[in-house]
Amino acid sequence: MKPQALIAGVHEFPERKTTKSMLEIQALSARAALEDAGLTKNDVDGYFTVAPNPGIGPLPIVDYLNLNPKYIDGTTIGGSSFVAHVNHAAAAIAEGRCRVALITYGSTSRSSGVAVGTRERISGDYLDQFEALFGTSTVGLYAMVARRHMHEYGTTSAQLAAIKVAASQHAQHNPNAMLRNPVTVEEVLDSPMISDPLHRLDCCVISDGGGALVVVAPEVAAGLSRPTVSVLGHGEAPKLADNGRIDLTYTGAVWSGPRAFEEAGVTQADIDYASIYDSFTITVLETIEDLGFCEKGKGGAFVADGALLAPDGALPFNTDGGGLCNNHPTNRGGMTKVIEAVRQLRGEAHTAVQVPDCDIALVHGTGGSIGTRMGSATLILGQEDA
Repeated sequence: MKPQALIAGVHEFPERKTTKSMLEIQALSARAALEDAGLTKNDVDGYFTVAPNPGIGPLPIVDYLNLNPKYIDGTTIGGSSFVAHVNHAAAAIAEGRCRVALITYGSTSRSSGVAVGTRERISGDYLDQFEALFGTSTVGLYAMVARRHMHEYGTTSAQLAAIKVAASQHAQHNPNAMLRNPVTVEEVLDSPMISDPLHRLDCCVISDGGGALVVVAPEVAAGLSRPTVSVLGHGEAPKLADNGRIDLTYTGAVWSGPRAFEEAGVTQADIDYASIYDSFTITVLETIEDLGFCEKGKGGAFVADGALLAPDGALPFNTDGGGLCNNHPTNRGGMTKVIEAVRQLRGEAHTAVQVPDCDIALVHGTGGSIGTRMGSATLILGQEDA
């Protein structure tokens, strides 16, 4: 089946600590992504972003970018937001609501001093009021998941550390990555304990950053000289706390993954490269299992055997260094996950980590917390003729 939409342009904002504003990051990224696609601001008739402004959503950003779109989407589901936006843009294009969709994001979380694994106090009624009352933190919730996985399946800290090791091996080739030095399993285990069993190097970085994507209709893509990437399949799914009866050993990927594979008409064996949301090492481990790349409970053995290493591992992942080493702006890592997958499919990743004959890539975003309530979004992309 021919794709109903294609990604024509991408740009990743290069600075990890900046003096620019969140709006400037998006404007610069939008301009660069449109130039990458061979289009201009005047071609844009659909706009998608995370909406940081209560009550009016993305309108201030639309105003700042001086756009006049026919279609606007401000869906916010954490780290999976921008993976979902690609699907929403493709759906809008298929319905004839727009022809050129621009997706942007910008964050200044590092320069603003956002701390890892912490949260602000929130007054009034809000969804996690019953957990937050007892002092839960982001890293604490993920540590709880890691401990449960260890209890159920015998997963070890060393196996989790292998995920960080793979990310660091890739990040050394990315001049913009925050953490470029390769690390060993022993160095991960020797790093300070943040929330048992997660060490500091099991946790993502906090950075400024962002980027932009341009998704277009097939007739627009046909007139472009730049190679485009086909949107083949997508799935979205929430996983909720179930009134306290939550099973911590799986994520929403158990539902979003099969939907994406079915729509794309491919299987796990067809995936050449994977961009997987990596807020913590345990996030990657459970996601790999839930997407069907190995049996439930076998993720530890899978990653410990070098499967994630590019270019020749069984499932090369996050070849830019991911959130664990490259960047992770305000819990919205889905944007850069899509960008790196596009690079791989275009053959534009660093030569040391470029996957040979990369025809089909998977992108997965995790939003919220896998320890409470979350949203998963899975996207399957292919070369234009895939």
